[in-house]
Amino acid sequence: MSQIPVGISTCLLGKEVRHDGGHKHSRYCTQVLSKHFEFRSICPELEAGLGVPRPAIHLREYDDGLRLIESKGTADHTEAMNTFIERIMPSLSDLRGYILMAKSPSCGMERIKVHNEEGRVTRRDGRGLFAEALMKAYPLMPVEEEGRLHDDMLRENFIERVFAYDDWMQNVAGDNLTPKALIEFHTRHKFQLLAHSEKIYRQLGPLLSDLKSSPLEDTADQYLQLFMEAMSQKVSRGSHTNAMQHLMGYLRDSLGDEERKVLIEQMEAYRRGEVPLVVPMTLLRMAQRREPVDYLNVQQYLTPYPDELGLRNKV
Repeated sequence: MSQIPVGISTCLLGKEVRHDGGHKHSRYCTQVLSKHFEFRSICPELEAGLGVPRPAIHLREYDDGLRLIESKGTADHTEAMNTFIERIMPSLSDLRGYILMAKSPSCGMERIKVHNEEGRVTRRDGRGLFAEALMKAYPLMPVEEEGRLHDDMLRENFIERVFAYDDWMQNVAGDNLTPKALIEFHTRHKFQLLAHSEKIYRQLGPLLSDLKSSPLEDTADQYLQLFMEAMSQKVSRGSHTNAMQHLMGYLRDSLGDEERKVLIEQMEAYRRGEVPLVVPMTLLRMAQRREPVDYLNVQQYLTPYPDELGLRNKV
């Protein structure tokens, strides 16, 4: 399988591009994710011409908006950053996800300190200028901060979204858009949708039931927006159990009484938090492998990303 193009803050790859000449090497990104993601690295501050080492900068709020100012002094780098952002943004349209460096006035995704004109912190709910522009230009692209990838649930959710978004970009987006491609995509991701958001799952079926009533591009846009909104929702143990029970219904013929009993026991143990998701999911996959059901063969829910990532061992 070819690698998936994902953007990343350069310092996370161990490159010494930070303002103090250091880096923030993420071994998880370089040793685990790099086997599946083709990283495209960007350091907005360096590429906006600020150099290494460089004075530390922070966000200051003025009447006309946020500006990027040196924290010791008044040198303003907003225009340089905005010029770089304008130049780079169109070239990121083929990315399937982005991993940002936290706490950065350019790359931070959330909780960034915002200062007043005198340089005092007035709030801590800002977003870095590059991160803000990225998320505005590509609102459906999965974006996450490296620090948050240490959380098992957030990590699993981000990677699942990247693989699903990649499926859309490869098989449905642009010239590939046909009614068949759209319906096949929905079919592949039905159980994932059910697990993430039953509410949105129930909206998307009717949306696809009459593809002649609106231009296909409009329906596809609406579909993807709802799909990515659903996928960004964390899955509770109860929702996973519900989805697995639905899936088990398709395996009636291949499950003996004893096997069914064990599977139900393990689903309940998962729901109570006693075993990870990989346990009941492995039993379902074994039953499907023994007597394949065509409909389940295409379900991404059974294998939404490579097993070697081990994500379902932790959730």
